[in-house]
Amino acid sequence: MASDKVVNLTLDNFEDEVENSSLPVLVDFWAEWCGPCKMIAPIIDQLAEEFDGKAIIAKVNVDENRELTERFKIMSIPTLLIFRDGEVVNQLIGVRPKAELVKALQNA
Repeated sequence: MASDKVVNLTLDNFEDEVENSSLPVLVDFWAEWCGPCKMIAPIIDQLAEEFDGKAIIAKVNVDENRELTERFKIMSIPTLLIFRDGEVVNQLIGVRPKAELVKALQNA
C-alpha cells in the first residue's frame, strides 16, 4: 500500500516542496509501466514513513511531468535524486537496497 507521506511532485509544486525545503528531499523519477520502479516503490513508501519529519520523500511520474524529467536529464528510470537546499547532492540510478538509500539520505 502506498504511503500517504510520499509527495507527488509536479511542475506546480516542485519549487515549494523541493527547492524551498529545509529538509533533504529524495525524489523518485518513475513510470507506471516500469518494472524496476514497481520493485523500488515499497522501499520508497517505507522511507517516507521512517523519515517523516526528517526528510521529504517524493515521486515524479516521468510520463506526466516531462518538463521536470528534461530539466534533470533523466535518461533511465528509476532515477533517485537527493536534494539539499534545492541542489542535487546525490543521484542513484536503478533499484537500490534500502540500506543504501537510508545512508544516502542521512549523508545529504
